[in-house]
Amino acid sequence: MRFILDRTERFHLIDQMLCNQRVVTRAQFLDALEVSPATFKRDLEYLRDRLMAPIVWDRDLRGYRYQQDPGAEQFQLPGLWFNTSEIQALLTMDALLANLQPGALSSHIEPLRSRIRMLLDEGDHSVDEISRRIRIVPFAAKPYRSENFEALCQALLSRRCVDMTYYSRPSDSSSERRVSPQRLIYYRDNWYLDAWCHLRSGLRSFSIDAIQALAVTGEPALEIDEAELNRELESGYGIFSGAATREAELRFSPELARWVSRETWHPQQSSMYDADGFYILRVPYSQDTELVMDILKYGAEVEVLEPIELRDRVMQRIDAMRDLYSG
Repeated sequence: MRFILDRTERFHLIDQMLCNQRVVTRAQFLDALEVSPATFKRDLEYLRDRLMAPIVWDRDLRGYRYQQDPGAEQFQLPGLWFNTSEIQALLTMDALLANLQPGALSSHIEPLRSRIRMLLDEGDHSVDEISRRIRIVPFAAKPYRSENFEALCQALLSRRCVDMTYYSRPSDSSSERRVSPQRLIYYRDNWYLDAWCHLRSGLRSFSIDAIQALAVTGEPALEIDEAELNRELESGYGIFSGAATREAELRFSPELARWVSRETWHPQQSSMYDADGFYILRVPYSQDTELVMDILKYGAEVEVLEPIELRDRVMQRIDAMRDLYSG
């Protein structure tokens, strides 16, 4: 099978051949690159004119070589240099970042984006084509202040405490907190901060959009062991978890099982099919708020088998909905 090199890969091969051999003949280049003489000429012109590659024709040796000035460093391709597939992947990630929260990181990644766009526009695919073909649609994303996000990133990486005013939706009130940031989490189209809360003397997850004001302090952040973080904040279902967990046993209809059986609800979940083709899913949880909401969205296609308190919670919500619509 014959593999066709894209333009960037040809540039790499040309550079490699010139570095490994004293002189490379035109025939050797054409044989290795498998391109027409006209294409090879255009590649050389681009390398010389745009990338400032010191490629010269040696009349005596009848070939191409790098011109090496005394005391000068050997020419290297620019450090930011990718093949076409890598550039497309980076542009895809750029589109993802832009849609996670438009504008939040644009000032920081714009120089990188400009370089990538220049490289891609010189190749076989345009930036506009990539943008037109890729769509990322956030769902129920809550807007947050970009300055708060940037300050949190700074505190997180410099390991500094943060003073913040945090709004609690359940109590409809704000409180002043000093926290030691541990990690940022992107979950269901929203950002959360896992941190040690000095006010509550414990690990908490904070929704970034609920941070009303924030300032990075000079106090070193308390460092929490990764294992403890995972035990406290990832042991149960949902973003707001806890170390003490119970196990929910859910039974999905055979029809819905075609979708749910392909989903991962929790890393420690277990599942099986019963004799009637129903899908049995078991997931650990601590706080049931998020789990109840996810159960309710499947309506009559799912039943809570265990524990009884979770089953009762779902039934209470169903009764409240019935009262709302029958009133």
